[in-house]
Amino acid sequence: MGEVNVEEIEFLVEILERHPLESLRKIAAKEGIDYYRLKRIYDKYYGKYMTVNAIYNLRRIGLKSFVAFLSVPAERLLEVGRRITQNPFVAYANPAFGFKNGLSLVLHIPKEQVKYIDEMLSKYSEDFEYYEVLAYSKGGKSRGEEWGEWNLSHDYAVLMDILKWDARTKVTEIARALGKARPTVRFMINRLKEKGVIVGFYVTIDMNIQDRGIVGLAKELDEEVLNRFNEYEINVGILPEYGYFLEWFFSSKEDLGSKVLEFSRFVDKILVEYFDPLFKEMNDRNSRTRFSRMVKEDGSGYRSILEF
Repeated sequence: MGEVNVEEIEFLVEILERHPLESLRKIAAKEGIDYYRLKRIYDKYYGKYMTVNAIYNLRRIGLKSFVAFLSVPAERLLEVGRRITQNPFVAYANPAFGFKNGLSLVLHIPKEQVKYIDEMLSKYSEDFEYYEVLAYSKGGKSRGEEWGEWNLSHDYAVLMDILKWDARTKVTEIARALGKARPTVRFMINRLKEKGVIVGFYVTIDMNIQDRGIVGLAKELDEEVLNRFNEYEINVGILPEYGYFLEWFFSSKEDLGSKVLEFSRFVDKILVEYFDPLFKEMNDRNSRTRFSRMVKEDGSGYRSILEF
């Protein structure tokens, strides 16, 4: 396939951020660039090193986000990982070691089923802790809109899976998968936008550069930490029952010990996540059909988180 050219990657990312869903010919015409050059770069990298993914407002469909940390013996990590990544309400699971040795999870739980989280997690571990996570913005405020519910047909869940996995999937392919006409698919996508479920599209780069993460829980947040470590990708969330959630991403080529010491000054609890290829494969398999397995086939709401 040829050697990876960072400038070409950056060029394509910038183009797709401006035109996430448009055809290459339309993009070339709008940007005033050579179509064949764009197509060569696109064919070289898209789907191999990057994809465009839909971003959803889970509040609008009644899903609450949680982080969970489970103690799992090292010899059982793969076994438990296989089981837990078959549950569509688990967004991802990764091996993690620190204040809990075992697995780090992100959960998306229907608001009316939050009371079952303890029972759900106890199927995988006797020792766990979890926290609700709200969106963070400058100043520490979270989005205050009301929680919605699932009130769409099951076809919309299938569509959301497709757009989350690859938003540039051709409309003809989506129509075939849904058994719908192309105008119907376009109507469905526009309806998700109008309802505020789709809030945008994001170019995800996957070049196995950041294969480690440090998770920290902090009772207080000094926003200077975001400036101090601005060379890293950092996720921040609000934990209503605790304080703040921070997650830094970095490469295993960097010194792990120094990173832990560096970041531990800003948090009260800390652990290291390992983005293992086997877990990535399991997470990807789960991710491809998560929404369609969450939602009942008659579209009447969510299945139970205890079914899996």
